[in-house]
Amino acid sequence: MLIKRRTKRKFEDSSSTSDIAFLLIIYFIVIAGFNVNKGFLMNLPAKNSTRLAAKNDIMRYELDGAGRIISDGKFIDIRAAERAILVGVAVNPNIALVLTVSPDAPWQSVVSFVEIAQKLKIESFSFKMQRDEK
Repeated sequence: MLIKRRTKRKFEDSSSTSDIAFLLIIYFIVIAGFNVNKGFLMNLPAKNSTRLAAKNDIMRYELDGAGRIISDGKFIDIRAAERAILVGVAVNPNIALVLTVSPDAPWQSVVSFVEIAQKLKIESFSFKMQRDEK
């Protein structure tokens, strides 16, 4: 009686290949450092809270389609806006900052303005999109 011998499988043919590949993926994920972008950490108001602000406590700025900052109808640069906000905070620490953004404004201009608000620790900051006038 002849006994059939099993043929040995090569490494590529075995199911353990996928197990080893999976373990290698896990290993490289664990040893790799993750770069976590925390974004803008700003305190958000409670869902049902309302905050009243006097008209003098609000600083309004606009960003046009070219990314230029408009304050009181005049174009100013980002540093001048930062200095004006700093003076406003020195006069009134509870100042509210409102930014109206044109839909065509470059995103970097918006981010730069938000970074200023974050850097100066403005507690009340809001921005809205400018409505299309059609």
